[in-house]
Amino acid sequence: MRLRYLPALLAGLSLSLTSLAATSDQWTLPVNVKKLDNGLTVVVSEDHGSPTVGVSVVYHVGMRLEPRNRTGFAHLFEHLMFQGTPNAPKGVFDRAITGGGGNNNGSTRPDFTNYIETAPVSSLEPILWLEADRMKTLAFNPATLKNQQDVVKEEIRVNVKNKPYGGFFWLDISQLAFQKWENNHDGYGSFEDLEGASLDDVRAFHRDYYGPNNAVLAIAGDVTPAQAFALAQKYFGGIAARPVPQGSDFTEGLNTQEKRIEQSDALAQVPAVAVGWKVPPQGSADQAPMAVLSELLAGGDASLFYLNLVKGREIALNVQGGFGLTGPFEYGGPTLFTVFGLYKPNSSADAMLAAMDEQIAKVVKDGVDAATLKRVKTRMLADWNNDLENILSRADTLAKLQTLWGDANVVNKVPGWIEGVTSADLQRVAATYLTKANRTVIDRKPAAKK
Repeated sequence: MRLRYLPALLAGLSLSLTSLAATSDQWTLPVNVKKLDNGLTVVVSEDHGSPTVGVSVVYHVGMRLEPRNRTGFAHLFEHLMFQGTPNAPKGVFDRAITGGGGNNNGSTRPDFTNYIETAPVSSLEPILWLEADRMKTLAFNPATLKNQQDVVKEEIRVNVKNKPYGGFFWLDISQLAFQKWENNHDGYGSFEDLEGASLDDVRAFHRDYYGPNNAVLAIAGDVTPAQAFALAQKYFGGIAARPVPQGSDFTEGLNTQEKRIEQSDALAQVPAVAVGWKVPPQGSADQAPMAVLSELLAGGDASLFYLNLVKGREIALNVQGGFGLTGPFEYGGPTLFTVFGLYKPNSSADAMLAAMDEQIAKVVKDGVDAATLKRVKTRMLADWNNDLENILSRADTLAKLQTLWGDANVVNKVPGWIEGVTSADLQRVAATYLTKANRTVIDRKPAAKK
């Protein structure tokens, strides 16, 4: 995540496609996939609605796969990817794309790192040349490394250390909830580990994880599949595949005992609580029901938690939920459904938890009425389709789904999975995953004034 922007699935899929059948009026995106001889997977979605294109290059490496004792290295490396190559020195990448009327960015997540661009279709070839160029090599030098170490450290200061509540609802809670280092270390980065990164570390990381066989290129917009595949071959086809290190086993089961701590926050004005539950693994038959359940409970002002904690009992100032840095269909390893809420000083974390437990228990006991379930699904489907209308978001979604699921066509399956969720499904997943034993809680309180 670069400082100027901080944000906002597989062969053998075990989801039951018979119970998750798509509806007849579902919008089907055009998805064409081809793998080059060097292992680069290319995904194309043709759309001539405007003379523009969206491009996403996703590398299958993120915070879970970074080197031990180098927390935040994947994030640091994302920044280094914008610092130039021997052929395109620092600044050329940004100027070439923005000068042609486009924009670009990148971000780091637990299971992938993505680089995105949108521009007039006339800029497609320069974009692909630039992306292929930095896939080959970077301009490794001490000055650039030191500069970006400082940039990432400043980002941490701005977004975590010097901000009320910081990232406790996605950073601290993951460190508490998970057992394995791959899942529980600070992927944003510690100052000590960031400073310890060397040029040899950088070279090795690029060599090991930034080859074409560990990447997906997606192009959406005013281009035909034949044109896009030819351009991908032209610019990326000559890059040799490179061995990718075998990842460790970072799977974890559900927790069997509640984890709970209290923290002090010198910058906070009111107390807050973060509550996280481990969710179903990717590809599980419970994944789509968990996505719908999260929307039902914490998806905005019409959610059960908001209506009962904020509007009803008025014990909370706000409530919001999510899946950390990812979406409900964009994770490839152990992940949390997390609820974050500011609560009133005359209330307590216990009152917040009791109110949440009450709503969860009602779902387990009674399920969800048809009208409510339809409303929740309609909102989710509208959000899913509206997001895909944007060609940059479409390209990025396709690249991420191909990377994580091995199947970009999941983009056309998700709506059917959502539509297929029943009240009984919600009862089952609520009873299985949203339990006290599987719950992690951080109670964040304002520091006492001196």
